[in-house]
Amino acid sequence: MLEIVRANQRGRAHFGWLKSQHTFSFGDYYNPQQMGFSALRVINDDEVAPGAGFSTHGHRNMEIISYVLRGKIAHKDSAGNEEILPAGEFQLMSAGKGIYHSEYNASQTEILKFLQIWIEPNQRDGEPGYQQKDFGNQAGLTWVITPDGRDGTLRIKQDAALAQLLLTKEQVLNFPVQAGRAYYLHLIEGELALANVTLAAGDGLKIAAVDKLQGVVTQGPLQALWFDLPL
Repeated sequence: MLEIVRANQRGRAHFGWLKSQHTFSFGDYYNPQQMGFSALRVINDDEVAPGAGFSTHGHRNMEIISYVLRGKIAHKDSAGNEEILPAGEFQLMSAGKGIYHSEYNASQTEILKFLQIWIEPNQRDGEPGYQQKDFGNQAGLTWVITPDGRDGTLRIKQDAALAQLLLTKEQVLNFPVQAGRAYYLHLIEGELALANVTLAAGDGLKIAAVDKLQGVVTQGPLQALWFDLPL
């Protein structure tokens, strides 16, 4: 099964200080055909005005990932974490039994762009946790989040994994797929041809019950996120 979620079909929100595009139903955007995929519940493409942000609010039983594309996030939470998250870094906050946090654009002059991602956990009401790391810009697939935290990755409370994908034009990639898993590909930059379709920036692809998938970069550089999820 391959199902495309086009960038121009995403939900949109504009609050002046925040422009957001929602891959799946979120806030005032409701699409019964896009309620998430496997344990993946939210991919929001957010642009935050200088000095603005999300004031203190609560979460519970959700694995919340932020990936900064441009600018810096100023993070503060009720567990005592107060951090700056610059472009290129991944943040994983496990809300567990409950946590409050705020996320602001750390700059008074520059736009903040980041992806906000929610994955439902397979462990409930645990202790909240916070992790943050830059995994560099190595070409190909680089795993950044895994269930066991192997090889220095951030550890998530779900049978799921996330990799960053960086390729140049005309590069070919055989994606690591198994028939018993589900996958989601979200393009950030570039263009990728695979399975007789072409994906561009902002597009996503739901993948399930396949044992082979090859892609070739038709416009580069290409930057994407690859999710390995329970079926």
